[in-house]
Amino acid sequence: MTDYHQTALVEALRHLATSVSLRNVASSVAQNRSNLAAQLQDAVLAEVAQLKRSRNPDLLPETKRHGEEHIDEVLRLLGGGEPQHLAFVHAHARRRAEQRFPLEATLHAYRSGHKVISRWLRDAASAAVTPRHDARTAINAMADFTMEYTDAISSAFAGTYSAHSLLLAEVAGDQRAQLLRLLLDGHDEADAHVGRVLRDAGFLEERQNFCVALAQSVDPTEMLDVERARRLADSIERIFAETSLRRLIDIRANKVIMVFADLRRMSGWTAPHTSLARRVSAALLAVGNAALIGVSNDVPSTTHIPAALREATAALQLASVSHRVLQFGDIALRHLLLHFAAEQFLRVLPGWSATYYEADRRAKGSLTGTLRAYANADMNILQAAHNLNVHPNTIYARLQRIQDISGLQPRSFTALNELLIVADCEPTMPVAR
Repeated sequence: MTDYHQTALVEALRHLATSVSLRNVASSVAQNRSNLAAQLQDAVLAEVAQLKRSRNPDLLPETKRHGEEHIDEVLRLLGGGEPQHLAFVHAHARRRAEQRFPLEATLHAYRSGHKVISRWLRDAASAAVTPRHDARTAINAMADFTMEYTDAISSAFAGTYSAHSLLLAEVAGDQRAQLLRLLLDGHDEADAHVGRVLRDAGFLEERQNFCVALAQSVDPTEMLDVERARRLADSIERIFAETSLRRLIDIRANKVIMVFADLRRMSGWTAPHTSLARRVSAALLAVGNAALIGVSNDVPSTTHIPAALREATAALQLASVSHRVLQFGDIALRHLLLHFAAEQFLRVLPGWSATYYEADRRAKGSLTGTLRAYANADMNILQAAHNLNVHPNTIYARLQRIQDISGLQPRSFTALNELLIVADCEPTMPVAR
């Protein structure tokens, strides 16, 4: 209890003692303690819906016992006891924080209980008024006392609940960081300590597949804002909250990192599940347009998770606003080769590359767009023109323009392949028709 609340309670009790016989009030309440406790429990259950919705079997008995503790504390104060630390309130706050019961629900319960206790104490004060006391003054003094008491217990509960929640979050964060490090480092479960940690977290069950996903804002600088990064992680956690997938979601190196695990099949007689990575990718589409996400392929063991992390990293780097959630297995082999060998390719690009890139910029990407459409149409001019919604002569003209720049005949398979490689080495180019 803070000095302020202790002083306020002492003053309220002093004023109350001058207005009514506290001994008579305490005696009246004590005689009806069981009735008061029952009414207090009924009122709290009627007004705090979270208590009835919760499936925690300990919640209702502990709430009932906590109400009785409040009655005993009020009786102690009315009997001449000094305001103390409210240890039972702090213990209750830590318990509710550990069980993740909402803070506002308990504070609402305190407000509901205040109404019942206040009414009982008011009636007891009215009955205890002697001829030398003024009834209105006594009732007002009792109202002040119950208000100060409720304020004191609410403040004590809120402070301890918040502090303990932060402590629990820090402990959970340390445990999550340790588990994430073990998974991403690919520790072999043969190590006794590693195996125990992974097994306790459910990552060593048999017949499991794993996959890794990475997410960041479309604007990577936004991930430098801790609150924004945490909001992205929390939104992803909410998406998977109702699923059976085992998951570990945290922020690392300015990215949201996710490790997922799920059974491949229940037994040898049941059909295997759909690819874990496919299910994760489909769910992550709900994140929205503000994020880019890369997802690895499935891997069969925790020792393969580092490889999955490399796949997810590559997929994230190749994700774009048109493919916000990109799975590694969906990336074309040519794009992967260019991605992993980008620096080497840039050193050996032919001399005409710069001229081609400049011409394509002026054409708003239509030269590269035509090459890709021509390749996707199996080198069929008419089909490429149809796909781009242009006249076939436009395709001929663009291919001739490309040949003039490069000296390569785009209608040759070998030349077309080389041209596409050069075009893909300039990833900033827009694709136009």
